[in-house]
Amino acid sequence: MLITKIYTTDEIEKAANELRLGELIAFPTETVYGLGADATNEQAVKRVYLAKGRPSDNPLIVTVSSRKMVEEYVESLPERAVKLMDAFWPGPLTMILKIKEGALSKAVTGGLETAAFRMPQNKATLKLIESAGVPIVGPSANSSGKPSPTTAQHVYHDLEGRIAGILDDGPTQVGVESTIIDLSSEHPVILRPGAVTVEQLEEVLKETVLSDKHKVGMKEVPKAPGMKYKHYAPDAQVLIVKAGDWDKALLWRKNKQERVGVMAFNEVLKNAYLPKKLSYSLGDTVFDASRRLFAGLRYFDSEEKVDFILCAGVKEAGLGEAYMNRLKKSAGNVFFDKI
Repeated sequence: MLITKIYTTDEIEKAANELRLGELIAFPTETVYGLGADATNEQAVKRVYLAKGRPSDNPLIVTVSSRKMVEEYVESLPERAVKLMDAFWPGPLTMILKIKEGALSKAVTGGLETAAFRMPQNKATLKLIESAGVPIVGPSANSSGKPSPTTAQHVYHDLEGRIAGILDDGPTQVGVESTIIDLSSEHPVILRPGAVTVEQLEEVLKETVLSDKHKVGMKEVPKAPGMKYKHYAPDAQVLIVKAGDWDKALLWRKNKQERVGVMAFNEVLKNAYLPKKLSYSLGDTVFDASRRLFAGLRYFDSEEKVDFILCAGVKEAGLGEAYMNRLKKSAGNVFFDKI
């Protein structure tokens, strides 16, 4: 069993050396914490799947520190990719691009002829990659299927003893994973919504951006992470509550013998008269809610064990689309008004 060390931002070179040695290091981004391994070291990459308990047909994001690093693995950068890099990198946008034959291990690509690339907006992680001298794979640093980690402590809770270290740079700022856009086909397609919205992408590309909403079959290899298996789920059953259903939901909670946690906006909580330990504020805005969603799910998964979690739904527009994408997956798409 490994001793998992917490590295400060003054110890980046030590963490980078672990990566060069084939060890696993969790790292911060503006969205969630990622689990890093040298993307050019197949054995190190395979250990990521083992540490997370993640199915090996799920491709991994390649996290880079520069555009030049991407160019080493692709035949040429499409014009669309250049436009999006100029507009959104570093930032919460992942691009799927066709790569040179054999440029990356099948353990990274899931056996596909494409790879997903992202340059995060976190100075510590960019310095970590530069210091390591190689791109690193970057799935979320959690046990597969559980809520994504937004603090180093979340990572330690899930992966302590399974990875060499965690680079701690405090809580993340966005809270939901990056937008994934597929640029390897004729039309640009969103495979996972995130903080960069469809409207923002269309404004830069000056063309329609499609959304891929099909369900990936059990024998189908997904092009991007998070498309195939249940994700972000705590042990408790999450129930999504629409804005107009809170009175009914809170009455239902009051009459339940089981423990029920509530994740809601401040406007709801101020009149809910709940035990403080069974309520978790999502703030006042969709931005707040997106940043706090995973932390709230983890709170009721570890600190205050409950049987059900009532969680606020929002309008699926802009950042709300990314928030609802994660919330629906954590709930298994179960809404309170359907139970």
